[in-house]
Amino acid sequence: MSDRFEGRREDLRLITGRGRYTADWSLPGQAHAAFLRSPHAHAEIAAIDVAAARSMPGVLLVLAGDDLAAAGYKPAPPGMAPPGRDGKPLKNPPRPTLARDRVRFVGELVAMVVAETEGQAQDAVERIEVDFRPLPALVGVKAAAAPGAPELHAEVAPGNVALEYEYGDEAAAAAAFAGAAKVARVEVEAQRIAGNPMEPKAGLAAYDPASGMYDVYVPSQGVSGHPRALAHITGEPPEKFRVHSRDVGGGFGVRGEVAPEYACLVLAARRLGRPVKWVGSRSETIVSDNHGRGSVMTGEMALDADGRFLAVRVEWLCDMGAYCSAVGPFINTNAAPKSTAVNVYRIPTVYGLSRLFFTNATPTTAYRGATRPQVSYLMERLVDEAARVTGLDPDEIRRRNFLAPDAFPYKTPTGSTYDSADPPGLLAAALEAADWAGFAARRAEAATRGKLRGIGLAVFIETSGAVGKEEIAVRFDGDGRINLFTNSGSSGMSHETTFPELVAAILGVGKDRIQLRWNDLESPPLQGFGSFGSRSMVSHGVALHQGAHAVIRQGMAHAADALEAAVADIEFADGTYRVAGTDRTIRFDALAQKLAGGGRHPLDLELAVDTANAWPSGAHVSEVEIDRDTGEIAILRYVAVDDCGKIYNHKVVEGQIVGGMMQGLGQVMGEQCYYDPETGQLLTASFMDYQMPRVDWLPQVSLYDRSLPSPNNPLGAKGVGEAGTTGSVPCVANAVMNALAPLGIRHLDTPFTPLKVWDAMQAAGKAGAER
Repeated sequence: MSDRFEGRREDLRLITGRGRYTADWSLPGQAHAAFLRSPHAHAEIAAIDVAAARSMPGVLLVLAGDDLAAAGYKPAPPGMAPPGRDGKPLKNPPRPTLARDRVRFVGELVAMVVAETEGQAQDAVERIEVDFRPLPALVGVKAAAAPGAPELHAEVAPGNVALEYEYGDEAAAAAAFAGAAKVARVEVEAQRIAGNPMEPKAGLAAYDPASGMYDVYVPSQGVSGHPRALAHITGEPPEKFRVHSRDVGGGFGVRGEVAPEYACLVLAARRLGRPVKWVGSRSETIVSDNHGRGSVMTGEMALDADGRFLAVRVEWLCDMGAYCSAVGPFINTNAAPKSTAVNVYRIPTVYGLSRLFFTNATPTTAYRGATRPQVSYLMERLVDEAARVTGLDPDEIRRRNFLAPDAFPYKTPTGSTYDSADPPGLLAAALEAADWAGFAARRAEAATRGKLRGIGLAVFIETSGAVGKEEIAVRFDGDGRINLFTNSGSSGMSHETTFPELVAAILGVGKDRIQLRWNDLESPPLQGFGSFGSRSMVSHGVALHQGAHAVIRQGMAHAADALEAAVADIEFADGTYRVAGTDRTIRFDALAQKLAGGGRHPLDLELAVDTANAWPSGAHVSEVEIDRDTGEIAILRYVAVDDCGKIYNHKVVEGQIVGGMMQGLGQVMGEQCYYDPETGQLLTASFMDYQMPRVDWLPQVSLYDRSLPSPNNPLGAKGVGEAGTTGSVPCVANAVMNALAPLGIRHLDTPFTPLKVWDAMQAAGKAGAER
């Protein structure tokens, strides 16, 4: 295959097998690890006998919880959350790297074996004998909230509540509801979902006794925090950890923190004096990767006689799993639930309460959207219900209550400030593209074929960017070629293509002369964070934009010398320095090459910038048909009109939106981490049982760009990574419920599997016959 390739820059490397995922790294003399995981959701560990495992062929090391405690290992870093009611802090029971006295979810690490080969390590794991004493399992957040529920942590007792967090004005909301002409109410569940990146969890650790340095290879959405986390667990200084993360086969939020397996590999590498590698199976990934979602949400809306929104009250019951992940508590409190509580509507009064509970399940964390889809799902289902109770059409009730474009920037009742949006324009464009007005005829035609046809819409706004400073470095090679260093590693977002294109356009040089280098050991130390929350362009892109302009300014004096002019007379445009009012010029790339020589290049720099929030928005419409005989749902049309701010690469943006849609459809149509309600066993721990999204679920997609540049950053960017998910979950859910409404079905929890839909139709038919 020729190296001439017209796709994304990274595509040729990845599709020809030249990617460098974690499993692709190997070091001389490496040994292999395998882990024993708890088969119980909740049990005491009375004893662990590893003698037989240690005697197995090829076994080099066996570690259990007591070994890590003896080595001074501490629990994982605590989760983050704002203070709760009455200023009470988040309760953060310690999560051991290897369980010692008790296990609290199926898949929790109990022991580790290192052997010469992977097979030998796996065989030895099976010889470890553990005396488990089973305890009652607490499955699901409603069970955890029930009176008399078993208590999982002594540090949390009484009860299983990690935090109760409230926002808004409870008294004002109560007064608005007391005077309301109509009240709408819904309860929806965002079920647990496995992130399931293409690349299973894996790690490789090596230790150099001469320098005391550790090299750790992991799949990560941002390695800048990993040394601190490893230092917290191991007691080693953070500067002793070099973390490598080249290609990452999907992030989705679940690759954002240090997994306990990585800390075990670090200790094993030091004990053995040789590298230790582990590559997890798909079942290990489903069982032990932090899950997403896991919340039951109730919403109430007060309306006046004209169908205008007066107030909203929401309550979230959030399943933290057995322990708090690093960001699980934050995303369920001060993040999207509070920041976008009013969505795109003018709602004077809001009151929200998030209650976080521990259960006997895998911890939960950010998953694509990081609660943005839940907020949108709850609000847009609630708005559809408000349309029902008022007798208004779903599009009309939205138009009556939208924030107008001239209301932006808009400060919400919960303290956020939306930068810019045009909700009425988004909706109008989506309805026209979807032929909303012609739906009645299509529904009637479907009925002649025995099908139930439904249409649904969702309008949303979400936050992106921010999270502190971001720093980049620019380095020029000897021939003037440019290396960009960032903390922003890609897990499918096309950074290798987009960021060099962005900088090339500013400097006026060929994009082939610019290379992006992320998480690179040759990089100077950089402040900043990783790639999550639709922040890559808003944060890293803005930093590179500012850096490119700083390089131009830095070159002014050198251009003046080359052109024998005063610095004040030098102008720059279209890649060229010019003496104002003359034809004396020098191209930027020529100047960079001219200045190349020994030592640091005069145009090299590091730059840190503060990053600001931006607010993408959109309006999505979907149309579905349901087979009455099977409960099978077919999505026939999907229209998405999105405001992603200024777009720099349409192909990349379209890929992000469609990818997000598919993950949203997974939540609506089939994905679920299902635990047995009695035993706490995860019954969907392989692709034989866990329903992944199918490409034929979304046969026709129409994407439209209706963007307003963000005024909060010089690129005008808003972010796009979460938009497809945030829009598709409520949009398709509303379409399915619209299809089922003629049967009298008003509520159904996702996922809408064929069996669940069929059962609901049968129950509705029976109830209708009895009436």
